[in-house]
Amino acid sequence: MPDLRAAQLRAEIERHTELYYVHNRPEITDREFDELMHELIALEEAHPELRTPDSPTQRVGGEPVEGFEQVAHDPPMLSLDNSYDLDELGDWMGRLDKLVTDAPWAYSAELKVDGVSISLLYQDRVLTQAITRGNGQLGDDVTTNVRTIRGLPLRLPDDAPDRLMLRGEIYMARSVFEKINQEREEAGEPLYANPRNTTAGSIRLLDSREVRRRKLSVTVFQCVTDLGIESHTKTLDQLAAWGIPVESGHRRCEDKAAVEAYIEEWRDKRHDLEFETDGAVIKVDDLGLHERFGRTAKAPRWAIAYKYAAEQAVTAVREITVQVGRTGVLTPVAELEPVLVAGTTVARATLHNYEDLARKDIRVGDTVVIEKAGEIIPKVVRVDTTKRPDGTVAFEPPTHCPVCSEEVIRFEGEVAWRCINPGCPAIVKESIRYYVSRDAMDIEGLGEKLVEQLLDEKLIKDYTSLYELKVNDLAFLEGWGKKSAENLVDQVEKSKERTLAHLLNALGIRFVGTRVAKIIADHLGTMDAVRGATQEDLEKIPEIGPKVGEAIRAFFANPHNAERVDALAAHGVNMTQPQAEVVEVPEDSPFADKTIVLTGTLHEMKRSDAKKRLEALGARVSGSVSKKTDLLIAGEAAGSKLTKAQALGVEVIDEARFIELLGTE
Repeated sequence: MPDLRAAQLRAEIERHTELYYVHNRPEITDREFDELMHELIALEEAHPELRTPDSPTQRVGGEPVEGFEQVAHDPPMLSLDNSYDLDELGDWMGRLDKLVTDAPWAYSAELKVDGVSISLLYQDRVLTQAITRGNGQLGDDVTTNVRTIRGLPLRLPDDAPDRLMLRGEIYMARSVFEKINQEREEAGEPLYANPRNTTAGSIRLLDSREVRRRKLSVTVFQCVTDLGIESHTKTLDQLAAWGIPVESGHRRCEDKAAVEAYIEEWRDKRHDLEFETDGAVIKVDDLGLHERFGRTAKAPRWAIAYKYAAEQAVTAVREITVQVGRTGVLTPVAELEPVLVAGTTVARATLHNYEDLARKDIRVGDTVVIEKAGEIIPKVVRVDTTKRPDGTVAFEPPTHCPVCSEEVIRFEGEVAWRCINPGCPAIVKESIRYYVSRDAMDIEGLGEKLVEQLLDEKLIKDYTSLYELKVNDLAFLEGWGKKSAENLVDQVEKSKERTLAHLLNALGIRFVGTRVAKIIADHLGTMDAVRGATQEDLEKIPEIGPKVGEAIRAFFANPHNAERVDALAAHGVNMTQPQAEVVEVPEDSPFADKTIVLTGTLHEMKRSDAKKRLEALGARVSGSVSKKTDLLIAGEAAGSKLTKAQALGVEVIDEARFIELLGTE
């Protein structure tokens, strides 16, 4: 019977998948595995009613999608604090000793896989949702793409919980990365920089069939669901027993000495692994203590990442070039003799700015030591002047832009030299790339190559002309088709609905990033109000200082910028910010119209709840202390914010006084 045979095939294919990807002991050949898969595909095509969400055929991928839905994380995905030597690790352990004094504990240690964080949800033991980390609060739903990862079970065994939430890391194996780059080199295409960045780009591809071809892997490092198991290491063992991939090197360590031994053991061995790793994650193994240790605003106190020192290599500087960024900043770049560092070939390194270049006295022909910070970003550490060739000269900053030849300037108080020509091709290209980026106008599918192609074909001249693109203009370009042209035009049209905050960020105003743009947009509400605001108006906005105000005024005073904003408005781009519901503030609120900062650990309520209570009482809750701060609420173990507040003479109250004041509302 077809239904019985389909069930048999699904079970057999998943068993062989787990043997191959999780346990590394295949029982059949690749050809035999493919024959089983082809039989199941044929059976499901003949009987579509037999196709289930957890069928192995769903790993094949489907038709391209138009974008990703954003989903809220519950609970949020936190970051980890970092330590860079054993002394810092010891300091962390010492802080734990002070927080919990009445219970002993052990640690767990596992290698920190360098990939892309993911949240996985199994409902009724079937993988139903996969969300990228995003900003920790919101992430992209990439379930269809994650289902293509062969090592991740689509269905869990019957003894697993009905609902299971996991956190993990998606990565690309070194061998897969090397093969992809080899194929790109043979095809004359630019090489990818490193496995992590390639993974990040792959998981957000709109075509899940292409994701499947990238052969991504995943490892799970945390179970959010309470399994009733007392330790983290035993939890990982249980997940592995259900066929869920976990980092196989994890270990329970009874004390500090055992943790340090683990770190030393993997310092060199990690380079033989199939995945990139820049350190180890150390956690309190006893899960029952996690709630007692608590968390800071961004990280749990019961876990920390230990980072190995960046790897170094010696190479030579072939040339020093200058690149122009979206705000016109001229950045010197060292073009190097290619050298292998931390598993990837490095051929160029940013020199940050001309003061950094002059301080290190880097010259063409020099022998230099380079390293990759976090094993990703290459930088020049120092010059070996004993090997400097005769006749070398110090590099002089250019007086004119290397792209448009306009004279460059340096603003007072800055180290950067800038091209201020809005029509500079380099600035135009970079400004478009930023305009379409995720935190700005979020136009999916418009990467660097496509931006260059559209500029080369003279279909766009700046970001305003994106809204003039027509399907017929794009469909006949090399590498395009009607469907891809329609998708891009639809994405451009969709971007018109983004908020004023996104638009202000997208414009590339100096000092105005995602957070500052939202503060301004929430306060002023419309683009007309922003453009008409005086310096005094802007400085009255919480957290907006003179430099930001001056940059905004200068941006809109420039005729080119003003014309572009007018053009965006004419194209129908939204120029307003949704206004939050007005809450009536009690007349006797002790917090009304005050800028308040929360710091340290609160015991009576969560920080998020305290923030909501304060905002309901008319307060502005800020994340940093400044001269504009009216009040600091200091919980237990308050640190640098308390010190700064005291130095500035800001009023400080403790949690008890805060609760007392809340009681007066």
